[in-house]
Order: sequence, then C-alpha cells, then structure tokens
Amino acid sequence: MDQNPPRSTSVTVADVARRAGVSKATAARVLGGYGTVSDRVREAVTAAARALDYRPNELARSMTTGRSGTIGVVVGDIENPFFSLAVRGITDVARQAGFTVILINSGEDVTAEKAAIRTLLAKRVDGLIVSPAKESELDHLQEVARSGRPLALLDRGSEALAVDTVIADDRNAAEAVTRRLLALGHRRIAYITACDTSDHLFRTPTDINTGSVRRRIEGFLDICREAGLAEMERWVHVGASSPEHTRRIATDMLRASGRPTAIIASDSVIGLEVFKASCAIGLAIPSDLSLVSFHDADWTSVTSPPVTVVRQPVYRLGERAAQLLVERLNGEGMEARRVVLQTEIVERASVAEAPA
Repeated sequence: MDQNPPRSTSVTVADVARRAGVSKATAARVLGGYGTVSDRVREAVTAAARALDYRPNELARSMTTGRSGTIGVVVGDIENPFFSLAVRGITDVARQAGFTVILINSGEDVTAEKAAIRTLLAKRVDGLIVSPAKESELDHLQEVARSGRPLALLDRGSEALAVDTVIADDRNAAEAVTRRLLALGHRRIAYITACDTSDHLFRTPTDINTGSVRRRIEGFLDICREAGLAEMERWVHVGASSPEHTRRIATDMLRASGRPTAIIASDSVIGLEVFKASCAIGLAIPSDLSLVSFHDADWTSVTSPPVTVVRQPVYRLGERAAQLLVERLNGEGMEARRVVLQTEIVERASVAEAPA
C-alpha cells in the first residue's frame, strides 16, 4: 500500500509518523524540536518528513513552543531607499538568529500603522520593530509594550515609551550642514520635508510628529537664530510627500522672487526632485543653488554635479534595532536602551558660496 498521502492534501505529523514507523507524539517532538528522542528515531522522522515534503503548521508550532519564529516590522515608506536599506539590516540579523521577517508598509499613516500592528499581533509575531508615523499617537505601541511583547523603535524614538530605540544623531547633522551653508554666505536657506500639517504650513517644530525630522528642523532653526537670522520658520516647507508634491513645492519656491540660494532636503527622494526641478527651470547647481540631502542614496554620487549629503548609518540602524530585539527575545531583561548612531557629512560638488 502506498504510504504517501494524496498530493492534494497537506502532509500532517501523523503522515510523517506513519512513514517513519513511530508514534505521532514522537514525530511531533522531532519536528517541533523539543523533548528527547534517540538519534535513530530522529533520523527516521527527518527522512520521512523530507520524503513527504512536510511543511510545519506554524500556528500549531507556535502554540506548542510559544514562539512563531517571526518578527514584525512596520515602516513608513518601503519605496524610500532609507527604509529599504534599514530593513535589509533587520532581515540580515533576523535570519542569522533564526527568525523570519514580516514587513508591512504604513504609508506614514498612523491608522494604517495601528492596523498593521493588530495584524502582526494576530499572526503571533515574537517581537516588533516599528518606525512610528506619529510620535504624538503612541497608545497602540504602549499597549504592545505593556503586553510584554518585545518592541524596538527604528529611527524615531519617544521619551514616552520605555522601549529599546535606535536613532541617528539628526540634530547635530542639521546643525553642521546649516553652519556650513551660513559660512558660505547663504542666508535664504530652505528646508523641505515630507511631514505635513493640517493647513500645509509650518509654524513651529512641535508641528512635526516625526522625531527624526523634528530634530533636524530644530537644529536648522537654532543655528539660524544664533547667526541672527529672524523668522526662518517661513523657509521650512512641509508636505513634500510625493514626487509630484515635491516638484510643485520646489518649482514654486525657485521661480519666486527672493528664491532660496540653498536647499536642505530632508530625504533623498525629496533631494532628487529638487535637483530635477532646478535643472528644469535652468538653475545651475551649485552656482545658482546649493543643495544638501539627507541620506546617501546611490543617485547622489553619480549626478552632475554629485550631491553633498548627510550620510546616515541606515543599514546599521536596522541591524542594531534587530540585535536589540533578538537580545530581548533571548531573555536579556535589562532596562530600555537608547542607541544614538553618528552621521557623517559627505562633501561633494553641490554646495558653493552664495550667489551675489
């Protein structure tokens, strides 16, 4: 009699047990990796599972072991090279530690983020890494932390959450960039971000819910004030949330009288659109417009001229967040850790003295 089950049905532990000539309980111990069996039995069960192409029922295994072997990750925009590289760092560490990553994109929408976390918890993920869309709305993350499920925050931290957090030194980076532009004579310096407000106008850094961006804007404004520049808030432009929006913001700004002589782009997606808009208008970089972008995306080094950037340790951000989470999952119960990674300004050819 053929011991192989029909191909149309899923192979079960009972099927493997019959093939190996052992009890279902013994087969379950081998396949689940718990309990004690002889080497001979383990080899027989393993061979049977391989012959039958047995695939474990992850839900059943999680109910037995208390672990699903998965980590949930929620980021703001997976099309943004920043998040793509950070997720690579997460997945590399997770794979080495024996975990699979389930990735969900929130689109920087807190409602979508809440739904994503509910979905991941329903899938019984062992831990979560989240880049919060809004630091002012953290109740759902507080609930995760209170539940005892390990949680790490990526790139965006909050003093209100006592969980492991990995961020870059954004404020100091923005301060250094602003000092550099001021030293070259720039006074009309614009800052463009995808973050937005209800009326699409910026008034104060507290308008910005994304901590990393808020810290950059605070650094930018503080250095401008130190230099005696007043009302620089009007040079902060929000709402560059898509290439189309960014092109419109940049084009309107660069066509206006009293246009900026320098622009700081809050990410490389914005930086690319500013670069294209300035070329379309006929402005030369850097003689007419100096440009600095956060994140050392691949395109920034191959344009003409190549673009000066703030190089963030993006892969390392994801890698370190995953390392902290895995340590938690392995039972290391120390107090919440806040890791701040240093940035680097990479000088290229897109910055020059302000035009007369």
